[in-house]
Amino acid sequence: MLKKISTDKAPAAIGPYSQAIVAGDTLYSSGQIALDPATGNVVEGTIVEQAEQVMKNLGAVLAEAGADYSKVVKTTCFLADMGDFAAFNEVYGKYFTEKPARSCVAVKTLPKNVLCEVEVIAYLG
Repeated sequence: MLKKISTDKAPAAIGPYSQAIVAGDTLYSSGQIALDPATGNVVEGTIVEQAEQVMKNLGAVLAEAGADYSKVVKTTCFLADMGDFAAFNEVYGKYFTEKPARSCVAVKTLPKNVLCEVEVIAYLG
């Protein structure tokens, strides 16, 4: 059985997808970008400011599913500029203290021209 996860503490999906889906004991999140959930606007600023908003959004989705960052087993991170890697890692490391498996890639363009996007897989059991 699949369960859709939705919270108003993270940005609403801007397309035909869910914030996250739970399948069995596993949560699969959609990518979160630096959108303010209250306004739907991009949080302007540096990679640090945008990454902080992404982490807040992911935290809200995880909480809605009854989880937190310690339950994350895999992340996929997308950066608009690999030159932001070190600064992004500083923010990332504050949240993912259990050091889940990770992929991090640079992409040509992200939705709404944000600087980063992160998706997670978490174990809920």
